[in-house]
Amino acid sequence: MVRIKSSVSSRKSRKKILKKAKGYTGARSKRLRTAKEQVMHAGADSFTHRKDKKNDYRKLWISRINAASRQHGLPYSKFINGLNKAEIKVDRKILADMAINDPKGFKKLVTEAQKHING
Repeated sequence: MVRIKSSVSSRKSRKKILKKAKGYTGARSKRLRTAKEQVMHAGADSFTHRKDKKNDYRKLWISRINAASRQHGLPYSKFINGLNKAEIKVDRKILADMAINDPKGFKKLVTEAQKHING
């Protein structure tokens, strides 16, 4: 039986890792072992940060909604409570966009929320 050497597939996997590590500082882009370790950590961090980005945007939307609703004399928690009681289903992304780009429409939502809080 002929012995099959794995040079082609090994080189392919090495090149793949070094290509991903391109642009890293020093040995992290040149040496295989350190590059592999750095690529692994970078992949883990990017996975985590993709999940964190969703939280960051939600925090941003909430702070924008809070600022806009307070201009009309209603804090964020009471505004959301009023919308829920009025059975108005609008997500925070759209509310934040309305607060910036459509102040008149946002004002109508605030007045509707105030009606359902008091009444």
